[in-house]
Amino acid sequence: MKLHDLRPAVGSRKKRRRVGRGIAAGQGKTAGRGTKGQKARAGGSIPARFEGGQTPLHVRIPKLRGFKNKFKVEYEIVNLGAIGRLVELGAFEAGAVPGSTKKPTSVPAPITINQELLRAAGLVRTLNKPLKVLGTGEIGAPLFVVADAFSRTAVAKIEAAGGSVSVLEFPTSPMAAIGLTDAPAPIDVAVADLPVKPAKSTKARPASATKPAKAITATKASAAKAGAAKEDVVEPDALIAAEAEAEAEAVAEVETQASATDAVDDTDTTEA
Repeated sequence: MKLHDLRPAVGSRKKRRRVGRGIAAGQGKTAGRGTKGQKARAGGSIPARFEGGQTPLHVRIPKLRGFKNKFKVEYEIVNLGAIGRLVELGAFEAGAVPGSTKKPTSVPAPITINQELLRAAGLVRTLNKPLKVLGTGEIGAPLFVVADAFSRTAVAKIEAAGGSVSVLEFPTSPMAAIGLTDAPAPIDVAVADLPVKPAKSTKARPASATKPAKAITATKASAAKAGAAKEDVVEPDALIAAEAEAEAEAVAEVETQASATDAVDDTDTTEA
């Protein structure tokens, strides 16, 4: 191995492309830049945002300045001056205040103004938006104005002219139905007032009075036959009495048998 025998790895080195040296150089007469045009010239680069002369995208999009309040309420605006001019022209009729219990007097009744009347008079374009009354202008007649909102100036001018305002209020959350707002009161019953069930008798029985299973079955069968013989339909009290009587008889028979057995045992012991 000698120094002049060293070679780089195959594929690690690549010859530089020599452009602009004529057709014989292998890149054609235009050196891979096409035929004329801006891109064929030295330094003729075009920015990526360029769209051929038309208004670019970043200019067409509106500027996002500030913010838009999505909770803003759009009102139908009416000024007191416009209402006052229509009142002077006789567009609205005077009447009593709705819900008023005052007796009629010589003072002229206030004129009722609401959104429907203003829509009929042409001061309101739609009924789909809430109505707000502003205080621009003057009024000379007492008015009873019903709207969704008022400015402080409008309220002061209406009351100064002898009128009144009524603000429409709508619930902002679900409400319970009328009559169901109060929960039913719990029933408070004293323990002494409750009916007391009579307790069963807990008298202890002697060990000898225990009935065998056969005796109990026979007792029930005899009670059923006795009840069927007396009446086709047996009342519950009568049936319970019959069962108790049969049970007492069975207990007496068992005690008699037990005493007889004890006597026989004593005799056998004496004889022995």
